[in-house]
Amino acid sequence: MNSSSTVLDIAQLHVAAVARQRFRQRVTMLLRDVSLSVQAGEVRALVGESGAGKSMIVRTVLDVAPVGVKILSGQINLLGLDWLKTRALERRAHLGKDIALIPQDPLTALNPVLRIGRQMGDLLAQHLPLDHNARRELMLQWLDAVQIREPMRVLEQYPHELSGGMRQRVLIAMAFSCKPQLILADEPTTALDVTVQREVLALLRQLQRQHQTAILFITHNLGIVAKLCDSATVLHSGMVLEQGSVAEIFSNANRHQAAAYTEALLAATPRYDRPGEMLTPVAPEVTTALRQKAAAFDKRYANEHRIQLAQAD
Repeated sequence: MNSSSTVLDIAQLHVAAVARQRFRQRVTMLLRDVSLSVQAGEVRALVGESGAGKSMIVRTVLDVAPVGVKILSGQINLLGLDWLKTRALERRAHLGKDIALIPQDPLTALNPVLRIGRQMGDLLAQHLPLDHNARRELMLQWLDAVQIREPMRVLEQYPHELSGGMRQRVLIAMAFSCKPQLILADEPTTALDVTVQREVLALLRQLQRQHQTAILFITHNLGIVAKLCDSATVLHSGMVLEQGSVAEIFSNANRHQAAAYTEALLAATPRYDRPGEMLTPVAPEVTTALRQKAAAFDKRYANEHRIQLAQAD
């Protein structure tokens, strides 16, 4: 897609870990033919178990993949730019301003030796032409927008002096502060208790609607998908299994064979309207079949592109 309303478009993306073994390069596939798009103002979920490839997609977009991880083929169109052909310096200028990240762990994401005001101020100083007083006023406005009490006091505090929920609110304020077109949210409520999680999700949805920000929301929790997201992409073994609107995913999962995994995830998800209902774990044969499918894909891709696969342990 190249529509002006498309903020992020990933097409046929193949990513692998590349290692040198006995004088040859051998690859381990991580993402397999991934295609998805995020429209302006849309909240799209990336759903799957740990290791499905959710965070690797985000790391690839942000160009912060681990050492040895390489893009083998595919395209990423971001903010109308051919992202993979854009110079690193130009990509970096967009990060934090037009593209923001809400990470999973608010404690490790914030610098422990810098006050909150210094960390927020540095971000604003890098991207917005504001003097010191204007930056401070904007920081106070955003802390108030994320419902932090006594924002002036919080600006003078260190991360360890705040609760987990307050730290996550600070990160949300920082992500929205430059009014980006796209926010990548990497399971931002995982480290929070259930009550705080609910409050943070409601706040995130409120700010998203207010500013019409597109969000790519990583989660393994289908309950969050139902409450927060407009559409979803279901992943396993670095492959896209199914995608569509949330209504389509939840209502059609058991109507076609390709979505057996989605059906299994739904059956394993607690329902507030069905208290006490017995949950069904994802059947081993479902995940085994998907891993076999991934292995078959890897062999075909390796043969077509004349690359050597790493030996499985």
